[in-house]
Amino acid sequence: MFKFLIKTFHKWYGWTVIGDFPTDIPKYVVIGGPHTTNWDFMKALFVIYDRNATITILGKKELFRPPFGWIFRALNVIPVERKKNMNAVDATVEIFKQHEKLVIGLSPEGTRSKTDRLRTGFYHIARKANVPLVMIGVNYANKSMEIKSPFLPSDDMEKDFEYIQKFYEQQTGLYPEDSFWYKKAIETSKK
Repeated sequence: MFKFLIKTFHKWYGWTVIGDFPTDIPKYVVIGGPHTTNWDFMKALFVIYDRNATITILGKKELFRPPFGWIFRALNVIPVERKKNMNAVDATVEIFKQHEKLVIGLSPEGTRSKTDRLRTGFYHIARKANVPLVMIGVNYANKSMEIKSPFLPSDDMEKDFEYIQKFYEQQTGLYPEDSFWYKKAIETSKK
């Protein structure tokens, strides 16, 4: 019922999904942006439900304590235990190793608030796990969500981030001025 309501609401307001998730790749990292409002979570659910995808979100182990742990499991959240000698990137790579099929969704901006910094963990996870990245862009200007074809990060991080930036510069968040990508687009246009 929840899936039906999310899909109906978005389609009624004229939102569309461009592209599709790969069906022939068992493991990959999905990144979404720009992330400028809580409504972006609903947009992400719309894309997932519209394309009948299964995307896992990571959550700290402490979220799974009673009484709310079952809710996070129902929402397809995997608990991550960060050991003293293991950071979040390495912990996520280990999770990929434990599954034959897994799609993990992350937000490179890491926050819906205005940010001048991009979190790069998603990139390092994909590189270390040897899995492709799939980008999803939210565009409030034309009410669309675009799923970009997967790409495998190379040994040239700078070149890869130029590619990622070009895609997200074409997207428009609800509050564009709060987006890391928007700021980068302005800086690039001034050069």
